[in-house]
Amino acid sequence: MEFVDAEVWPEGSLEVLSQFEVDQLKSKGAGGLYPLLRRCMLAVLNSDSGTDDAAELLETYRNFEVGFIQQDRGLKVSLKSAPDNAFVDGKMIRGTRELLFAVLRDIVFTRNDIVDSGRFDLTASDGITNAVFHIVRNARLLTLPAFVNLVVCWGGHAIDRFEYDYSKKIGYELGLRGLNVCTGCGPGAMKGPMKGAAIGHAKQRIGGGRYVGITEPGIIAAESPNPIVNSLVIMPDMEKRLEAFVRLGHGIIVFPGGVGTAEEILYLLGVMLHPDNQGQPLPWIMTGPASAELYFRQIDEFIAATLGDDARSRYQIVIDDPREVARHMHARLADVLDFRKKHGDAFYFNWRLQIDREFQQPFVATHESMLALEISEDLPRHVLAANLRRVFSGIVSGNVREDTAALIERDGPFEIRGSQRIMDLLDRLLDGFVTQERMKISKGEYKPCYVIK
Repeated sequence: MEFVDAEVWPEGSLEVLSQFEVDQLKSKGAGGLYPLLRRCMLAVLNSDSGTDDAAELLETYRNFEVGFIQQDRGLKVSLKSAPDNAFVDGKMIRGTRELLFAVLRDIVFTRNDIVDSGRFDLTASDGITNAVFHIVRNARLLTLPAFVNLVVCWGGHAIDRFEYDYSKKIGYELGLRGLNVCTGCGPGAMKGPMKGAAIGHAKQRIGGGRYVGITEPGIIAAESPNPIVNSLVIMPDMEKRLEAFVRLGHGIIVFPGGVGTAEEILYLLGVMLHPDNQGQPLPWIMTGPASAELYFRQIDEFIAATLGDDARSRYQIVIDDPREVARHMHARLADVLDFRKKHGDAFYFNWRLQIDREFQQPFVATHESMLALEISEDLPRHVLAANLRRVFSGIVSGNVREDTAALIERDGPFEIRGSQRIMDLLDRLLDGFVTQERMKISKGEYKPCYVIK
């Protein structure tokens, strides 16, 4: 393993910062942005490393440092003990440099223009949606002229080779049909569709293909952006990240994964089950190779038993047929286009979608917050989906975030309580994930970060 010291000029954004902003970025104390900046920049530089252990990454590069040099020509960033795989013959890869400064752009903008500006009421649903819009617009994700062709792909970052190759085939079929891809920007099922789409676009001589990555600081070290991403945005938290997905995307494809993918599925179900979203088209397909059939069957059975047949009607499951998935998605996007035209809606951002505060307020996984979750058949379906989504979010946090893992190491696993029937279903589903090795395993066997009561 080698380390590189380098000085890098910005690529495409934020060439000039005020002295106040630079001081914020340098500050390691309370309110300072340096720890967040260092973590996210290290993740970008460590793209394709193969590790999903944030603590291991930070320990390996414990001497990594970021500095700033103000010159007449603008800002320059200095890097000390950076991963050498971000460089070719001593020069940083251009795509890596673009993503590096996207990190800088989003961290500065979110703190100063969203959080501290007072322009957005981040306790109100409309204010949160407005903030999401401004973040993605500042990241230049809202392109004009706009087309209804952006497919969001969700799935696990640590899937096996068969599932990864399948996700590439799906992306290839999407690319042949002129569709663009948006993912969580990491490896695995987030990289495969982009890689396949790039080949499909090249065959069709489509220039300017969009490979949009949306991430957030809490998981970026475990799911470093893959090098295919050419438009990256770092949302301030998981809830705003998920809202960005469903407001930017025109269709959803879900690949196999683990609890993180289950969280995304429950989030989408909760949004689409809201009464105000009845009749709004959002094509949604869950798909994988034959080896993933058990995973999706377990998910489908859990949804049927907890949220009912109305929830099941929101998606289709297609196994081992990439061409059919792409054909169906392409055809259904015509319904989205007609709906947007009929209602005078923007093609680039779905303002009409109703997302309640239960899905927008950041959920911080602690022993107290996990224990306080209400899981009961008496709740409205979309509220139950919101709370189940938080359960999976807490488990994801316990699996991949080093700060949450430290809490569990100190105070023991999270306790999850609720109605006995749903707890039995949840226990069975999570056991299935463990058996299929869909839980993160750092060393040896998976050690659950939770207990179900």
